Amino acid sequence: MPALTYDAVAELAARVAGPVLMPADPGFAEEIAAWNVATVHRPDLVVGATCADDVAEAVRWAARHHKKVTVQATGHGALSPATDCVLITTRRLAELSVDPVARTARIGAGVKWARVIEATAPYGLAPLNGSASDVGAVGYALGGGMGSLARRYGFCADHVRALEIVTADGRVRRVDSLRDPELFWALRGAGKSHFGVVTAMEVDLVPVSHLYGGGIFFPAEAAADVLHAFRTWAPTLPEEATASVALLRLPPMPTLPEVLRGRTVVHLRFAHLGSDEEGARLLAPMRALAPALIDGVGRMPYAAVDSIHMDPVEPMPSHEAGVVLKDLPPEAVDAILATAGPEIDLPLIMAELRLLGGALSRPAAVPNAVTGREGAFSLLCIAPMLPELAEIVPAVVASVIDAVEPFRSPATLVNFQGAAARPGAFAAWPAEDRERLLRVKKEIDPNGMFNVNLGPVVP
Repeated sequence: MPALTYDAVAELAARVAGPVLMPADPGFAEEIAAWNVATVHRPDLVVGATCADDVAEAVRWAARHHKKVTVQATGHGALSPATDCVLITTRRLAELSVDPVARTARIGAGVKWARVIEATAPYGLAPLNGSASDVGAVGYALGGGMGSLARRYGFCADHVRALEIVTADGRVRRVDSLRDPELFWALRGAGKSHFGVVTAMEVDLVPVSHLYGGGIFFPAEAAADVLHAFRTWAPTLPEEATASVALLRLPPMPTLPEVLRGRTVVHLRFAHLGSDEEGARLLAPMRALAPALIDGVGRMPYAAVDSIHMDPVEPMPSHEAGVVLKDLPPEAVDAILATAGPEIDLPLIMAELRLLGGALSRPAAVPNAVTGREGAFSLLCIAPMLPELAEIVPAVVASVIDAVEPFRSPATLVNFQGAAARPGAFAAWPAEDRERLLRVKKEIDPNGMFNVNLGPVVP
């Protein structure tokens, strides 16, 4: 590709309101930075879009100059670097409006879930956000989206009503079930940069103001008992309850409660849409397993939902991989303990099991491309991708994922697959859906402008 000239870049800068930066420009590194600081992008140019028109101008410019395009909002999902392309950052797309009567919200591509939660709470409503509200709402929803209300309400993508997207022809389009239903199907579940740049979405809100939930931290010595109990207890829960359990190796950070600093612990997470009494009854068998270091489960406003998982909010270098499990027999738990258990000294931040099922297992009212519905549990591993550990961390994470291979489902949760993603275009989807996605891709982006590392289709 020919090198970009100053005049060509100046032409684009004159047409957009946001910054247009090349690698030598001040502010370039800050503009392209991802939340996962182990991923360092190397685009030819970055455009800090302030509105959908900025995105459209950038896409048309990229087409004229034969450049690929990729997109980033918060950078939480940045697992591989964007190179030799135009990177469009959307974090300035801050539009947010709530219709409490219709129970809907319109959310710009740069808005994090925390703002949506804050805006909807006064109406007794909640979005279907994930376990961390610091994540960008739109990118999360395009990959499916599975949070603390998931077993009751399903994937966030199931509740997306409409999307605003800039496609490869530089047009700003509204896409819904009536206007381009095939693209609407594909975007909800497979829309993370494959088909264009989504600039806003409209989603349903749910009538939740409070819940019975929180986390229980058990000592490392209880790990085997807790994980084996979880595998039999969790599937008995009603759909109103969502649960997960994680082996955590915590750093000695002063922001953590003193009893957790520098310790390996087992963290049981629980959210129940029902009475406190019913929630406590459901949780009682797990509470009885061992004395807790901290028991933080109780009645809480939905605005405090982050306290269930206590996910980190500061940018960090990480390497992750996740798979869907078709079942969780005792042998699968033993395999996880043998490769990630507290007795082993290894650089692993978390190995987490999430209960699936309930509304997650049912098709959306308006069908979409979300995959992974048939799974029983998900397993996600995260490790610190520090420079001094870079040679061993991928192997550590892979050892845990490989250990559960006999129990793995062919399906994938897109937001949770990380390094476990199978190579090739839409390889996470079954053959029929994969071919359908490829047809939409060919129609909407015939020259392959979006998703630089899409790759060839594989069986």
